[in-house]
Amino acid sequence: MKILVTGGGGYVGSSLIPKLLTCGHEVTVLDLFLYGSDVLDKHPHLKCIAGDIRDEAILKKSLEAVDAVIHLACISNDPSFELNPTLGKEVNFDAFEPLVKLSKSAGVKRFIYASSSSVYGVKSERNVVETSELEPLTDYSKYKALCEKVLSTYQSKDFTTVTIRPATVCGYSRRQRLDVVVNILTNHAYHNRKIKIFGGDQLRPNIHIEDMTNLYVLLLDIEESKIAGKIFNAGGENLKVSEIAEIVKQKLGPNIELERTPTDDIRSYHICSEKLSRELGFTPSRGVLDAVSDLEKAFKEGLLPNALNDSKYFNVKLMNEVNLR
Repeated sequence: MKILVTGGGGYVGSSLIPKLLTCGHEVTVLDLFLYGSDVLDKHPHLKCIAGDIRDEAILKKSLEAVDAVIHLACISNDPSFELNPTLGKEVNFDAFEPLVKLSKSAGVKRFIYASSSSVYGVKSERNVVETSELEPLTDYSKYKALCEKVLSTYQSKDFTTVTIRPATVCGYSRRQRLDVVVNILTNHAYHNRKIKIFGGDQLRPNIHIEDMTNLYVLLLDIEESKIAGKIFNAGGENLKVSEIAEIVKQKLGPNIELERTPTDDIRSYHICSEKLSRELGFTPSRGVLDAVSDLEKAFKEGLLPNALNDSKYFNVKLMNEVNLR
């Protein structure tokens, strides 16, 4: 297949692209490459377009002869979005329907959208399923939810749409993020031998980056009837922040100090991904401990130099520096 991956130079994308190429697909990546273009190796079946998804001319060029779209591009996470809410809305919401519409008119057969499990907000029920009420707490998650509604209106016999609500991704990637919970705690434990736990009782669903990218590969090949117009949660382990910290300590050493401090971050939810297993036969095979081990190995091998300070690992820091408009 010929596949367009928007945001293919990002945290998830840079781990996904090599898998797609190994499967024999031809891949076009549309990305601003704010975090560097060296996250993807050159390949005869890989075409990289440095461009903005708000530019419809670039979208049309990127969609030529494309069979499937995996839409990952966005201003990712709440703090990055809040730096410039106008930019966030333009990229995450305003540019979405034009991309979907152009994809359909260009003859794309399958459109895979990366939403977010944060669309659920704070939930008291033990398991949050795909039919649970959406109560997004932030503009980032609100626009993710609105994009889901937009996409649902374009589902048709010739245009298969599917929405994934991923848990927080963790683990090592060529375009590393060290500003998501498992990765944050591992980074500080490894380099400072100390973890600050903000709150601790909040539940955080997580999914290993290898499982996340394997799921996207599966969604390209699975029969249309199993995914058409559907929404799937994608999570592995649901753990309290304090439990994640204990796993990090277990792996990196008993001399690591755990310090708890109050927080006003009330986001807490426990997503159920049984639908993914039941209907698509997909069950995550890795966990938080694997992610911690992968990051420890990367630190030891010098793959993530200056991990505490280099802005390329932290979305908010880099967004502040580039001042994207």
